[in-house]
Formats: sequence, C-alpha cells, structure tokens
Amino acid sequence: MGCTTALELARRGASVAVVEKGAPASGSTGRSSAIVRQHYSNEITARMARYGLEVFTDFEDRVGGPCGFDPCGFLVLVPAADEAGLRANVALQRSVGIDTRVLDPDEIGEVLPGVAAADLVAAAWEPGAGYADPHLTTSSVLAAARRLGARIHVNREVTGVRFRGGRVAGVDTPRGPIHAGAVVNCAGPWGARVAAMAGLRVPIDPCRAQLAVFARPEGQRGRHPVVLDFVHASYFRPETGGLMLVGLIDPSEAEDVVDPDDYAEHTDEGYELVVGERWIQRCPGMEAAQPRRGYAGLYAITPDWHPVIDEVPAGSGHFVCSGFSGHGFKLSPAVGLMTAQMILGEAPTFDPRVFRLSRWSEGQPVRGRYEYSITG
Repeated sequence: MGCTTALELARRGASVAVVEKGAPASGSTGRSSAIVRQHYSNEITARMARYGLEVFTDFEDRVGGPCGFDPCGFLVLVPAADEAGLRANVALQRSVGIDTRVLDPDEIGEVLPGVAAADLVAAAWEPGAGYADPHLTTSSVLAAARRLGARIHVNREVTGVRFRGGRVAGVDTPRGPIHAGAVVNCAGPWGARVAAMAGLRVPIDPCRAQLAVFARPEGQRGRHPVVLDFVHASYFRPETGGLMLVGLIDPSEAEDVVDPDDYAEHTDEGYELVVGERWIQRCPGMEAAQPRRGYAGLYAITPDWHPVIDEVPAGSGHFVCSGFSGHGFKLSPAVGLMTAQMILGEAPTFDPRVFRLSRWSEGQPVRGRYEYSITG
C-alpha cells in the first residue's frame, strides 16, 4: 500500500519518501499468497478489485517491470446454503463489468480436472484472474516510483509522528526527522502501533496466518486455477516449480494476535495434515503430494475484516491506510490511487467513506455475504 501510494503521488508530481523499517515486502506483502481475484460481495471492493486486475494484467505497460502475474483463473466453490449468495455476488460483479459467471456442477470439472464435485451445486468462475509474485510486484512498483523522483528509505523505522498546530509535520526516525506535509500510515500489522504515535487508537490486530506448501505429484502439475473452497473452508493456488500453496479460510485467525516483530514464522505441527486432507477431499488426485516447508505470515485484521482508509483527525494531513485483513494485495493498485487522490484533494475514483475509522462507533461496519468475512 505504501509503494502504490508513493507511485501514484509521484505520478502527480508530489515529493514523496517511503520509509520502511526493514526491506521492501519484508512484512505481510512478502508472505502473501498474492491472489488477484474480483469475487467480492460489496460493490466498492468489487470495483477496486476489477481495477486491480486490469493493472496486473497490463502491468508492464502501466507500471513497468515484472509482477509475475499468472492468469490461471479463479474458482469459488460453495455448499448449497451459499448458492443464492454466490449467484447474487456474481450478478453484482457482472453489473460492474467483471468477467465472471456461474458454473453448474457438470462444468466445474472443465476448469478443475479431477475435482470431487458430488457435494457442489454451483461455482463462480473468473477466467482472467490468478496470482502474482509479491516480491516482484513490490520491487517493480518501487522502481517506478523511484524513476519519478520518490526517495526510498529502507531499514529506517519510524519512531514518532510530528504535529504542529494541528497539522502533521513529519516523522521521527533513528537517523533524524523527515519533514512532510502529509503522512500515510501503511504499516500493516504495525498499523495500530504507528497510529498510537499520532495519538490514535485504530482497531488493527497483527495476527498470524499459516500457509502450507506441497509438491504436486507427477502427472498433476499441469495448469491449475486458484480455488476458494467454502465447503472445506480452505483455499489453494499453484506455485511455480510444480508446487501448491494451501491455507484455511479461518476466522479464528483473528484470535491469534502476535507481536509482529517476534512470532513463529513456520507452520504449527500438524498444520500440513489438516489442510492437506481438505485439499485431497476436493482433489483426490493430489493424495500423493509431498509436503514442503510451509510458513506463517501476518494479517492486519480489523473487527469487520476491511481496512481503514481515512484522514484522521480530519484536516490534519495524517492518513491511515492499513488493516486489509489478508485481502489487500489484489486491491493495492486501487488503494494507492484512492489514497493519493485523498491526499491531493482530487475527485475520488473510488469513494473511501465506507472505510472511514468512525464506522464502528457509528454502527456501520462493512458487511459481506459470506460467514467468512476475510473473503469480502
């Protein structure tokens, strides 16, 4: 979010500095599954995801450099109880121009060969969606911002946010202050910590999320879509080298709050067995898959699993752009545009008001159709 915002600001001639406590993509981004899909049940996020896919599809021309995008397709599988919601979501998405459609059970095997589909009543299919490489994407966005004059400060932690006369004046770092007329908190799992430096309480928890890695069996390494399987509360997506990444759609991950500077970065004992069994139930041909070393990353989770994108306090020049709860990577092109437009007072392409910090105190959290809020 910080890199895409910097790029959009630099495109508009603003003087920009990115201040990163570690290396680029060393936080949540680098351990993201980097799925690029548009299946959302809210119009604003669906529109943002559509814009994001357009950018990833045409990344070389729009940004420059590689992003590793593979348009392998994206498939959503639901139980009978969710069929009406799935069809309503697809209708919403199609109404905003998203290329998606509902598949009947006998069509699912055409896009996911070998699928066990006896328990399925319908699926949503996005043929142009897929996944990208989070490190390549970040590096290319930063390089584009740098070409336009942005300064990149790595291994330089922000230790304070400065105000003067009710307006933000910059940030403090161990190597001295950086003066600025606007400050954007894109700190992800550290978002609440950085917000506290500005005297704000922002409900963002750094939560641990695990991802298993498997080597697919010989003969099962062909082209494969990204799959979101609500029946088994899991998802899986292909990776280069004949690998598969498998994780859970698990709201209890919001309970695993950790110190983002000190947490277990490997998977728990038995995690591969749990997710592997769910994967094999859906794709029996993967039974001979071999586990590889998995890993854990961080989600920045809010109470409704949607971000805070807001200027707080109003008129202060201090912006929060954090709390994406595990589904921010695909939205990043739209979020960078949205945040830059907010800072510069431009007419918004995407209205940020739904993501305002005050929505919880006003009793207006963002709602999704599915039980698993992380999916939007």
